[in-house]
Amino acid sequence: MTSLTRCGYRKNESAREHSGERARLACWRSWPGFVDFRKQNAPASKKLHDHSAQKFAKAGRFRQQARPVRYPTMNWNRKDLLGLRELSADEINFILETADAFKQVGTREIKKVPALRGKTLVNFFVEPSTRTRTSFELAAFRLSADVINLSASTSSLAKGETLKDTARNLEALHADILVLRHSSAGAPQFLGQRLKASVINAGDGAHEHPTQALLDLYTIREKRGKIAGLHVAIVGDILFSRVARSNIFGLVKLGARVTLVGPITLVPREFEKLGVAVSHKIDNVLPEADVVNLLRIQHERQRKEYFPGLSEYTALFGLTKERAKLLKPDCLIMHPGPINRGVEIDSEVADGAQSVILDQVTNGLAVRMAVLYLCGGIST
Repeated sequence: MTSLTRCGYRKNESAREHSGERARLACWRSWPGFVDFRKQNAPASKKLHDHSAQKFAKAGRFRQQARPVRYPTMNWNRKDLLGLRELSADEINFILETADAFKQVGTREIKKVPALRGKTLVNFFVEPSTRTRTSFELAAFRLSADVINLSASTSSLAKGETLKDTARNLEALHADILVLRHSSAGAPQFLGQRLKASVINAGDGAHEHPTQALLDLYTIREKRGKIAGLHVAIVGDILFSRVARSNIFGLVKLGARVTLVGPITLVPREFEKLGVAVSHKIDNVLPEADVVNLLRIQHERQRKEYFPGLSEYTALFGLTKERAKLLKPDCLIMHPGPINRGVEIDSEVADGAQSVILDQVTNGLAVRMAVLYLCGGIST
């Protein structure tokens, strides 16, 4: 079914939902204020042939089509994104530069590009998620891909089917990209070695969460203009945090100085082998930090109590309103979410001027669009 719009476009209702495209009718030139921008060499008086067209152009809204996205020129050779530990600094920077291009898409009136048209993405989340699953789903829609969402309770895993068999059945249905979150460390690597489809790690146990670290890196670079030389403090449950590990790998490779802060039971000295410093006194670290990334306590992965209680943790390691006064005026406050307000951070601090928590969420969309674009095979 077709419908006529103000600018003389025809919309195919079934295709529009997937591609965002609009086909032009033969009568598109007849509408008042239309400018034929294909005639780039024509005199200005002919291009803007009436008053309404001139007014339209001055407003900066005269382009019938959006500007093309400019992508970086490096060749991406990886089918999967399993973690940041295996990536080089150049590859990490390449993803961030590609995300720069895709962030432009979110500012357009039509927030879609056809980069993954015809591709099918499966969001397979064995663990609960809000931000990551929604971000991957929206990123795939923005790239014009078809999206299927699966959870453990709605899949055959609940009937005893193995992860391998479930994934291979999805591949047999011509799934091109599998975004996997799993409670077992190494699950994405396991599937990546056995599937032709691209596998994106959306968090595996306490191992890695690469796209979260990438969006953290992107946010730091966007706000501070660089990453090299900055002092980044990661505070909280480091022992059980996949976000912390991916951030450590990415920050160290890009030249940042990293300090891990938390109780001695959750921040053992073993982490110093990764090229970072370890401190158990937050008040000594905050005045020197350029970025503070706060992590929640991972109760779902702990098998015993690692500190007496939440009130003691907040008193010793929480970013309270009073403790936030120790920070530099330009220090960034970050959190991967979900936030436990009143535990690792006070509400006033989380919503304050130095907080970039919502910027992280916004940037996560551009970063995941870049990852899907690259691993989807478009750039190779």
